[in-house]
Amino acid sequence: MTPSTIRSRRPGSSSNPLLKTVQKISPNLLLPVLGIVGFLILWQLFAWSGISRLPGPLSVWTDDRTRTLLLYPFYDLGGLDKGLFWQTAASLVRVMQGYILATIVGISLGIVVGLSPALDRALDPLFQFLRMIAPLAWVPIALITFQQPEIAAIFVIFITAVWPILINTTVGVKQIPQDYINVRQVLQLNNKTFFLKILIPSALPYIFTGLRIAIGLSWLAIIAAEIVIGGTLGIGFFIWDAYQQNYISEIILGVVYIGAVGLILDRAMAALQQAIVPD
Repeated sequence: MTPSTIRSRRPGSSSNPLLKTVQKISPNLLLPVLGIVGFLILWQLFAWSGISRLPGPLSVWTDDRTRTLLLYPFYDLGGLDKGLFWQTAASLVRVMQGYILATIVGISLGIVVGLSPALDRALDPLFQFLRMIAPLAWVPIALITFQQPEIAAIFVIFITAVWPILINTTVGVKQIPQDYINVRQVLQLNNKTFFLKILIPSALPYIFTGLRIAIGLSWLAIIAAEIVIGGTLGIGFFIWDAYQQNYISEIILGVVYIGAVGLILDRAMAALQQAIVPD
């Protein structure tokens, strides 16, 4: 038997593409799974210890009401009595409406401010002041202003999400290399060409940073808004209603939905950024 034959038979030297794929994916998948399982086990042990009234993760399945919600997310009995799919979808619609509006305003205003040093100096303190206001503080202002819970919730999303988009866009525009500005002057490029060929490509990484931060803040803000506003279909109101009726397991299930959707939104925005602005 030749040395080359012996090497070809060593473990791990298989040319099976499926085996190679599994070997490549498993380390990246195994550690997160172990982390989640370990967290759930510790949580359940903590619940069994009796230190806290908070039930463990097993209660999501052992409680009849929560198990029904888990198994039938699409049920619809009218009014606010709907499955968690519809509750989450209602919240996502509000988030997308406020987020899209924030994206349009944030990018547009950020470009204008970034191109004008005088405007930047005049408005930056105001922007920094407004972005420090918590989403919950905007809820009563929105209700007083618009008088309609639905519009108020969308406004809270908008006013929460617009600042990271606006500020990051402004920074991105200000970071355009001076050489690019000189090229515009030498070649006498018109505004449209400068905007599409120089400004947007240069500022795009900063814009996407703002968009990714804003999508997470939007999801956090809608939960807070729905809890405070109340009486509207959505995952935030679902959690508040469960708390009012002391359905603790339903609160836990709602929190799981919130975390899962937030993770999906963040990963989707990261994938979009990678596709449009590769490293």
